[in-house]
Amino acid sequence: MAESPVLACGAAPLATAAAAEFLRIAGLHAYYGESHILHGVDLSVRRGEVVTLLGRNGAGRTTTLKAILGLVGRRTGSILINGVETIRMPPHRIAQLGIGYCPEERGIFASLSCEENLMLPPPLVKGGMSVDDIYQLFPNLRERRTSPGTRLSGGEQQMLAVARILRTGATLLLLDEISEGLAPVIVQTLARTIRLLRERGFTIVMVEQNFRFAAPLADRFYVMEHGRIVEAFAAAELPSKREMLHEFLGV
Repeated sequence: MAESPVLACGAAPLATAAAAEFLRIAGLHAYYGESHILHGVDLSVRRGEVVTLLGRNGAGRTTTLKAILGLVGRRTGSILINGVETIRMPPHRIAQLGIGYCPEERGIFASLSCEENLMLPPPLVKGGMSVDDIYQLFPNLRERRTSPGTRLSGGEQQMLAVARILRTGATLLLLDEISEGLAPVIVQTLARTIRLLRERGFTIVMVEQNFRFAAPLADRFYVMEHGRIVEAFAAAELPSKREMLHEFLGV
């Protein structure tokens, strides 16, 4: 598999105030019907930062990503995106603030070619990566651009799912278990991609079960359990948090 080159021109660098807060969630509750999933989640993500949500299955991590976009039955609390309150906005309006969501199920259309899948979402904001830029980032997709979605490998489908949101102009990327079930060489390619995107100023929130994948990539970590944030720490604190992580995650 070809190694990803350095990211060429594409999304314009974000504002130089890298420490500015891009996302702030306060007192977030989320529901699916009568099921109360999130119980007062509080977290923040600075511009240009990679933040990982850790936790066991069912802890509320994926629901947190969906709640950011309004893809839950009901939500209360506050979600500020670049200073804009979005708790009462519909999902399409939230996406137009520059939010890209890559779901765990990928959502590749079998009846469309690789390139048709890539072109499907409309641009939401200016500055999205061109198709050529994306093919430089993911050379495998260029090689498979005419292949039907069902003919792509799991790794190629995951690359396509990530590439699709980069073309929309999104600058806050919500990535749900992008390494799950993939061969190590594909996981390494995705890790390189995340590093390159961070260098370009993208802000990334990842949900990951693969701690080995997430640990070297994230600037900060939040640990979730039963729909709540139970721990928060920076990458520099990771060595001192091993015992706690073993307790909550079994790692």
